[in-house]
Amino acid sequence: MSKKAKIILIIIGVFFIAALIWFGKKNSKSIIQYETEKPFKTTILKKTVATGKVTPLEEIEIKPQITGIIDKIFLLEGAKVVKGDLIATVRVVPNEQSLISAKGRVDNIKIILDNAKIVLDRNKNLFERGVISKQEFENIELNYNQTLQDLKNAQNDYQIIKSGSSGAAGAANTNVYAQMTGTILEIPVKEGDQVIQSNNFNAGTTIASIADMNKMIFEGKVDESEVGKLINGSEIEVSIGAIEGKKFPAKLNFIAPKGTEEAGAVQFKIKADVSLDESYFIRAGYSANADIVLEKKENVLAIKEALLRFDPKTEEPYVEIKKADGSFEKRMLKLGTSDGVNVQILEGIKENNEIKVWNKTTKDDEKEAQK
Repeated sequence: MSKKAKIILIIIGVFFIAALIWFGKKNSKSIIQYETEKPFKTTILKKTVATGKVTPLEEIEIKPQITGIIDKIFLLEGAKVVKGDLIATVRVVPNEQSLISAKGRVDNIKIILDNAKIVLDRNKNLFERGVISKQEFENIELNYNQTLQDLKNAQNDYQIIKSGSSGAAGAANTNVYAQMTGTILEIPVKEGDQVIQSNNFNAGTTIASIADMNKMIFEGKVDESEVGKLINGSEIEVSIGAIEGKKFPAKLNFIAPKGTEEAGAVQFKIKADVSLDESYFIRAGYSANADIVLEKKENVLAIKEALLRFDPKTEEPYVEIKKADGSFEKRMLKLGTSDGVNVQILEGIKENNEIKVWNKTTKDDEKEAQK
């Protein structure tokens, strides 16, 4: 072999060895280089949201004292009233049969009374002449007085059936007054509607509902998995759908002892006193949400939940910690409270540890991995 051929072979061999060394180094390099994050101290709040509405604390329904027809309505919905203000009047429409029966009873007692008067006058003369005893006369006089009282009662009954009341109380029964100071929320009847009074078999017709709009409460529901963490007297924040960007402070004052099943889940009713702002007018029935703090951990060691992984066999959480040589070590964790973004770390890592950020690479690594 010539000298020139030997030189060519040597050069080819050198290039071959260099290529092997280059490929070896390239293969030994990790395709993906992971970023890292460190644990941090923070405050973790675990909240729940209760959906519901705001309603007046005090609300009453005004019902008529007699059965009849709405004759006149003097106020409109939304009007502010003081206790005793006249809202409406009711015109009595008597039952004809009851009216005739009551009139017949009055006439019958008048006949009896006239006869009792004749008997009384006749026996009075006999008593004055000493023909009958005082006891016998007093019995006759008592019968007359009882018949006279029966006539008054029958006349009152007749007047009540005819006009709804007897004497001076007539206007009181046919007039419908406000029973509290507040705002008229609703008048569900109109002039000419028939109304009935409350009795043992019927709740009666509501003529108006009145509420104090200066005292509002939040009524909502929470799931059974969270109700056990609620505490009476806790401070909450109420957001009203109709008022954007404003939260009203409230204090929890009622947690239902019994739940109701809705769509397969047991819900418990809660109530809270809402502190109003005079700059806003809150209407009854506004839909609202309440932010309730279930658990609060201040200045605790935490990491982002996105850094967590779970062992496929034990399902225990872990992260990978960067070691001095650049490789990563698996660390099992004990977790605390989570707010859905950050989670409290009880055991497993320290504040100066560097935690692998999963599925994140540099641009250079991505380009190199695509080659």
